[in-house]
Amino acid sequence: MSRRNTRPRTPSTALSPRRAIGLRMLAVAAAAATYLAGSGAAAAADTTPVVSRGVTIPAFYHPPADLPATNGTLIRTEPLPLGLSIPGLDGRPMPGTATRLMYRSTDSNGRPVAVTGAYIEPWTTWRGAGPRPLVAVASGTMGQGDQCAPSFALQHPLTLTGDTVSVGYEALAVYRLLATGAAVVVTDYVGLGTTDRLHTYVNRLDGGRALLDAARAARAVPGASVTAQSRVGLYGYSQGGGASAAAAELHSTYAPDVPVSGTYVGAPPADLTAVIGGIDGSALVGALGWSLNGFAQSDPALRDVIDAALNDAGRAALKDTSTMCVGDAIFRYGFKKSTRWFTGGRSLTTVIAASPEARAVLERQRIGTLKPTGPVRVATGIQDDIVPHRQARQLAVDWCRKGGNVTYQAISLPNLGDKILTNHLVPLITDQGDAVAWLTDRLTGRTAHSNCWTMPLQP
Repeated sequence: MSRRNTRPRTPSTALSPRRAIGLRMLAVAAAAATYLAGSGAAAAADTTPVVSRGVTIPAFYHPPADLPATNGTLIRTEPLPLGLSIPGLDGRPMPGTATRLMYRSTDSNGRPVAVTGAYIEPWTTWRGAGPRPLVAVASGTMGQGDQCAPSFALQHPLTLTGDTVSVGYEALAVYRLLATGAAVVVTDYVGLGTTDRLHTYVNRLDGGRALLDAARAARAVPGASVTAQSRVGLYGYSQGGGASAAAAELHSTYAPDVPVSGTYVGAPPADLTAVIGGIDGSALVGALGWSLNGFAQSDPALRDVIDAALNDAGRAALKDTSTMCVGDAIFRYGFKKSTRWFTGGRSLTTVIAASPEARAVLERQRIGTLKPTGPVRVATGIQDDIVPHRQARQLAVDWCRKGGNVTYQAISLPNLGDKILTNHLVPLITDQGDAVAWLTDRLTGRTAHSNCWTMPLQP
């Protein structure tokens, strides 16, 4: 018998990390017993499915009770049918052969965590020097429900039921990268897909570590042609831009064994305080719910502040958004304001400004305080009003001041509509070809020349 996806329901109780994980594990406690790392063989397991907004989450996404000791270690794999694929002349699928994977990472509290994702071995031959390179892709915002996981979206490019809407829009970037001959690994992030916890949306440490550990895990995927010597590129836009930026900063201390050659950072949410103001009242206001749910799970200081400030409508909204994808959130909460969620009609910005504890939590999430590894390309639309342009530009400035090799690209487009996502999404498409070309140059070993000296002249 199917069970509803047991997500945390109210911040005052179920958003406690212990209770959140406890409730989820009640639903999937024996769904997948311990797997031998990377073998796909399991002990006897309860096959009771977890269902999120009418979508049954495959048993593959239920983490085992025991995790490997080393970050980036494969826990299990299985073939992943790509939803957009055609047979090649030699019988291999185009653009490549995909494998679903689960691997170990470490969350922002220093605890081991299982993360899922996908590896794609390309059909195209790599024609550059050295072994086939790897691009680790951090997806843009997909939502918080497990049915929104990027690896799930590669299999189901459009999930449309009476309860949820999810579109696998990152397939375009993934397939363009595969066309260069590079292999691609996509992370689902911490808690997106895996059924033991909530997705920790825009958490700097969780996102950056999950991306780096995906690159490590890709080397051990059966049939993968990438090796420990393969150059690695990091790629992300929006939420993914924040994760790739965080990974570039964390690389030297967390994963120096991953040979990062370049990082694309598109529309990064580097300063969450500024981003909250951009998202509030926009088409994507539901993302505030994902942020609060995730940080309340991982950081008790913020959880207590939010608990005290929420009204009944806010508690209901956080419960509701915890299983939503982007489409659901737009239809249900688009263009509403956070003042509906807090006592006294306060906005989330006001609530955070009044709390030293909450301000400290967001300050710890700030990207730009560390020098990134290798060359980075920061791209931001000057009209972006969802992930505000000024704070993304400031990330480039901060990195330049630390001596980073920064290529800054301000994308100049007309105002395409206030707060309706167009100013945020159109630069993703218009800059994507240049972003892929720049990253491919790094994977072939071409030198990147910083344009930090132009920053005073750049918008």
